[in-house]
Amino acid sequence: MRPLFLLLSSALSLLANPREELLTATLQGAPKEHETAIRFLIEHMPERDLTAVKPEFLRENTALAFKARATFPFAKDIPDDIFLNDVLPYATLDESRDDWRADFMTRFGKIAGDAKTAREAVTRINAAIKDETGVEYNTKRRAANQGPTESINLKMASCTGLSILLVDALRSVGLPARIAGTAMWTTKPGNHNWVEIWLPDSKTWLFTEYYLDSKGFDHGWLVPDAARGITGSTMHGIFATSWKKTGKHFPLVWAINDTSVPGIDVTERYIALGNDSLPQIGECELRIDVLDGAGKRIAIPVEVRQADVKIASGESPKPTDDLNRHFTIKVKQGQLYQIYAIQDEKPVAMEQLEIGGKEEARQVTLKLKP
Repeated sequence: MRPLFLLLSSALSLLANPREELLTATLQGAPKEHETAIRFLIEHMPERDLTAVKPEFLRENTALAFKARATFPFAKDIPDDIFLNDVLPYATLDESRDDWRADFMTRFGKIAGDAKTAREAVTRINAAIKDETGVEYNTKRRAANQGPTESINLKMASCTGLSILLVDALRSVGLPARIAGTAMWTTKPGNHNWVEIWLPDSKTWLFTEYYLDSKGFDHGWLVPDAARGITGSTMHGIFATSWKKTGKHFPLVWAINDTSVPGIDVTERYIALGNDSLPQIGECELRIDVLDGAGKRIAIPVEVRQADVKIASGESPKPTDDLNRHFTIKVKQGQLYQIYAIQDEKPVAMEQLEIGGKEEARQVTLKLKP
């Protein structure tokens, strides 16, 4: 027979449920119409948050999310399930649990202003966030998973930190947003995270980045790389975040064994989105960076030619671009190409190369100096 003190200890441990205790404390004083939202937050909350966040924080977060939904016309058409999972949550990954919502609602509410549609509001915020916060991409940031407060104070962040910042800015005015990314590209080293948005006019998720692509949503340098993702692979697949538990997890490359962030495998969408951008048989994906004397990337106009015929032109990545971004074009294998930098409106030769015809020549990366 077990000793009495062990039986009492076991019984007390069953009664002491931190999740239920937090729920009870948070519901006290909360409006009745917020109860479902608060229950959703706490039911799917990661274990570490049960002691890290306080009832008053959750009540205020919930109240501000509902206020945004009621205040901004473009937020009123968001379905309840999307609102709960992708607007209401106070965090996206394992970043610090900052009290950002009230400040961001004021700042980005002014930017979204009188936008007639969610698409217009997202575009305004996406285009203005860099100037509003002063935060730029920088590999010297303190941590990959910085919360918004630290990123704004440091004026720098990783692709993950930038994505967290944009997601919070959009959620603050009632716009659904989540992070998407891959733990490891399949054809080059490194990982990447970006942002997905849900728009009522398309009723689907589209992707964007902190630095809005000139062509708009679902466009960007990452499309060909994401199209090579492997469905079902935690490391090589494309995953999106979820607050609600999904049975899968979003990979955190800075804490690869942490499975606390629910994930959704969205690889198939990116394969379909980028399939046409991939090199076909007989083609090579040519990736070009231009470096200064110190080995740092510089942004200059670049042309790829074959003798007197211009094949493509563009601009090499600047220092604040993601390290996995390159000036990229498709060229034919087994042919000779010349690469020029355009200086003072004149072409200056940088490189001449012949693209091989073997399988290993399907992707070629050049780091050139003008």
